[in-house]
Amino acid sequence: MSQAEPAPPPAPNRQDLAAFLLHLERERQLSPQTVSSYRRDLERFLAHLAHRDATRTLDAVDVHEIRSFVAAEHQRGLDGRSIRRALSALRTLFDHLARTTGIRRNPAKGIPAPKTARRLPRTLDTDQVGQLLDARLEGADDFLSRRDQACFELIYSSGLRLAEVVGLDVGDVDLSDALVTVTGKGRKTRVIPVGRQARAAIRAWLPLRSVVMAPGSEAESGGPLFVSRKGRRIGHRSIQQRLHQRGLKRSIDGRVHPHALRHSFASHLLESSGDLRAVQELLGHADISTTQIYTHLDFQHLAEVYDRSHPRAQRRKPEKDDTLD
Repeated sequence: MSQAEPAPPPAPNRQDLAAFLLHLERERQLSPQTVSSYRRDLERFLAHLAHRDATRTLDAVDVHEIRSFVAAEHQRGLDGRSIRRALSALRTLFDHLARTTGIRRNPAKGIPAPKTARRLPRTLDTDQVGQLLDARLEGADDFLSRRDQACFELIYSSGLRLAEVVGLDVGDVDLSDALVTVTGKGRKTRVIPVGRQARAAIRAWLPLRSVVMAPGSEAESGGPLFVSRKGRRIGHRSIQQRLHQRGLKRSIDGRVHPHALRHSFASHLLESSGDLRAVQELLGHADISTTQIYTHLDFQHLAEVYDRSHPRAQRRKPEKDDTLD
């Protein structure tokens, strides 16, 4: 006997979710990627809720339903980070419902996610970054190679997120003052310095960009900074694929992705300056605890230098006479 399909969520739940996602897009102006993540997490919760009780609406959800969902997600194999993200989505949803529908409490508050080991972000060392960004190794000086060079140099030079570099317009970059204005998470704007090599790469790219833009149009002197051959703003996937391909051609171990360049920017800057607050501001982190992960990377680097260099660092296996009875 086949198992019956779970009932769909009640219409009020669907309406509440749709209104919440619209709020994220229009009022909070979160990125499409963030809204999509919220949608996926909350759709899973609604499906879980409908499976347990096909008539229960969001205003009747209690802490037991949230705990049941967390347990189900854990059994499904999701790690602690993913479950924390889902809980964050639920807390934000119920806070929104409290403001708009008058529910009195947030059942998702105070629910812990399973703990997982915190993974250190992957970074490239300075030699790898130099190899990756060496324009002489590209073997071509065409539209795509100049665009890629400018894009990758800017990500590393200013520590940009992928969504931030995709969203840049020409007017956001001030080459004379060596500054770039970016809009990050939560629509927060910050101004970041742009390094010499990134500025040179952007100057080399702009004439080729102008060729594919409509002559005399507003987009020719404005509009997106990084475009395709058809003059359209390039997407996240395009940058990811082009950077990965370059990493393969340059024989760099592991998959090279845009966030690895951002992590490398932060790690190298912290190694040189030791100024955690400055790195936090440049990265656009709301909480310094997010930036502190790079202190672990810095310590890891120092430990490796110590092990290689200090005469007493090399540990040998204890011989029989070294052990205590």
